[in-house]
Amino acid sequence: MHGEVRVMKKSGIFAKVFVYTIIFSTVLVGATGILFFQQLRTYHSHYQVQVIVNSYKEIEDRARDREDITEVAQRLYERNETFQFYIVDKDGRVVYETPGADMSGISTGLPVPGNEPSAVIVRLDKDYNLYALKDDVFSVDYGKWIVRIALISMAMLAACIAGAFIFARRMTKPIRLLADNANQMANLQDVPPLPERGDELGALSRDIYSMYGKLKENISELEREIMRERELEEAQRYFFSTASHELKTPIAAVSVLLEGMIADVGDYKNHAKYLRECVKMMDAQSEAVSGILEIANLSDGQIVPVPERLDIGSAVIGALPGFHILSEANGQRIVTDIPDGQVCFADPGMLKKALSNIILNAVQNTPDDGEIRIWCEPACGKHRLCVLNTGVRIDDAVLPKLFDPFYRVDKARNRKSGRNGLGLAIVQKTLEAMKVDFALENAEDGVMFWMDLPKN
Repeated sequence: MHGEVRVMKKSGIFAKVFVYTIIFSTVLVGATGILFFQQLRTYHSHYQVQVIVNSYKEIEDRARDREDITEVAQRLYERNETFQFYIVDKDGRVVYETPGADMSGISTGLPVPGNEPSAVIVRLDKDYNLYALKDDVFSVDYGKWIVRIALISMAMLAACIAGAFIFARRMTKPIRLLADNANQMANLQDVPPLPERGDELGALSRDIYSMYGKLKENISELEREIMRERELEEAQRYFFSTASHELKTPIAAVSVLLEGMIADVGDYKNHAKYLRECVKMMDAQSEAVSGILEIANLSDGQIVPVPERLDIGSAVIGALPGFHILSEANGQRIVTDIPDGQVCFADPGMLKKALSNIILNAVQNTPDDGEIRIWCEPACGKHRLCVLNTGVRIDDAVLPKLFDPFYRVDKARNRKSGRNGLGLAIVQKTLEAMKVDFALENAEDGVMFWMDLPKN
């Protein structure tokens, strides 16, 4: 059923154009044939009248010379007995008539197209009129002419039909092709553009393909948006699942400690010792909750950066106090190499927060007696600030996962050291909010984190 409807739709425009063209051509050819036939009859009537007038010119000339009209008429008849006529004077009397002339039922007058008279008047002078009566002079075989005109009209109509077919086909072919392409576009199929045309169909085709291109772009953008939403939902599910696990475990441990102290069971009688452990775990949980809230605020756009012109060296020095003590305790060295006058355009508080987490991550993951290098170099019209912790290497497949909240390479070791796995996640959200490009990658002698700070 759908196939039949589609065929009808495909042939509909062609049939309409073809039928309308045939009707117009038939009317035009018929009207032309009728007008031609009428003109032929008019021409023939006038021509025959002129022949008759010329035939009786001898009588007219002799009448002007005042010769005897009857004698002149008789001589003319004797030379051509096919002529039948009669002559009437001004009083209406017949002064001469050819033998066998039948004047009954004669309507005199000049010929009118389509209504030829049975007699033609030839005025000889002011006193005489000649009436030519021979019917054969006026007759013509119109049937033969009608057949000829009909044949010519049929030939013209056949040519019109062929022309109408070609015209309708050439007119409807691009329209049908455009309709087929539009149907494929509706099904989001790839459609090649029609050949370029300079008429209205070409303009329509270009508009449709332009609209189709924008539609595909919008659909692709929507698909990407849907994928981002799915990824965000998946990340949120992972985040809440991990966060609930990270918060649940210490709370359960604190509950066990408190219950043991309340019951005075074994070592739990030493309340001072285990209360300090509870406070320590609650402080770690408070820090984890603060990190979770900070990530949530950065993700929701509640923290808006306010960029300022900053000296990069001063910003790094301002983030280092507190890390020197920690690095010296591990026998590590922090080496900075930032030339004076290196200025960037960034939010000072957010940049300090990101630098603090990056440096802390470097210190925590650098082996004892290792080195942490911080330097700045030009890159693509920006200042690239680099932090390298030597003596380590991380699997390339693991590097992107380090930005996931609560992700730890060595979970047992990291949990023991009190690290909650939120540092790099906060760094990622902070730099994304500042629209700063960054990456964590393996270098020749360690793992390097870099960020490209804008100059202005």
